[in-house]
Amino acid sequence: MRILFAGTPEVAVTSLNHLHAAGFDIAAVLTRPDAPLGRKRVLTPSPVAARAEELGLPTIKASKITAEVTEEIADLGVDAAAIVAFGGLVPQAALGVPTHGWINLHFSLLPQWRGAAPVQQSIIHGDDITGAVTFQLETGLDTGPVFGQVTEAIGELDTAGTMLEKLSNSGSMLLVQTLQAIDAGTAQGVPQAGSHTYAPKITDVDAELDFTRTATEIRRRAHGTTPFPGAWVKVEDQRYKFGLLHERRDVTDLAPGELRIEPGKQPRVFIGTSTWALEPTTIQPPGKKMMNASDWARGMLTQGTKVSFA
Repeated sequence: MRILFAGTPEVAVTSLNHLHAAGFDIAAVLTRPDAPLGRKRVLTPSPVAARAEELGLPTIKASKITAEVTEEIADLGVDAAAIVAFGGLVPQAALGVPTHGWINLHFSLLPQWRGAAPVQQSIIHGDDITGAVTFQLETGLDTGPVFGQVTEAIGELDTAGTMLEKLSNSGSMLLVQTLQAIDAGTAQGVPQAGSHTYAPKITDVDAELDFTRTATEIRRRAHGTTPFPGAWVKVEDQRYKFGLLHERRDVTDLAPGELRIEPGKQPRVFIGTSTWALEPTTIQPPGKKMMNASDWARGMLTQGTKVSFA
């Protein structure tokens, strides 16, 4: 089966690897253009572009699928296009170019969480289960018939990063199976049923923590925005960022935002909420790198500095 692969971030690389290993004839890889990264803003290929180059696959770099890009895809003569987190819409003019259309691997259990940030929103809103589906791309936003799905449980310490890693692996195998079934003529798309929800793109504002809320709500928001953009709170116009947050149901004597450091060989940090305390694993103070919370706490004890997240 001759295919086009479309994808951009690291989470899409796993699918490209699985499709290549499965023996699909990948005519080309469509990905977004090189982007400036780092403090020096060096133009850097997307993770998918870098992997395509390692595999010796030709690339089409485009921020939008224009008429010119559509013509370039048509010239490839592909049977299907596999798309995983490309980062741009496929216009109607391009949908019918591959013989079997575009097959999207989406990281949610559609029709739940249609849109750009399904895993992040699923964690923030407290879902216990998420998953990935393959479906036929059409003009509506993630509305096409579903070919198959896999599910994954969301643990209390799972983040958007860890869940995307899990789903990129199980989802890529599902994508391979779906394309193989399409090639064999045995694939059957099932219309989506039930109520739908939307997953808009996560912004920096979504990652701000409010310690007047419950510990569970705060933990979900923090983990849903980890690793990007990263959970944060502002103290006197300076930001503190957090990694994992453990719910400490046995610590209930702290006011929302109140911070307590328990001294010892490995000092521990507890932050009050409207229910019980949270214990951060890592903290990034203003102007510094992320560090173990115990190391930060040790410095605070040594300096005699006091901070409140209220």
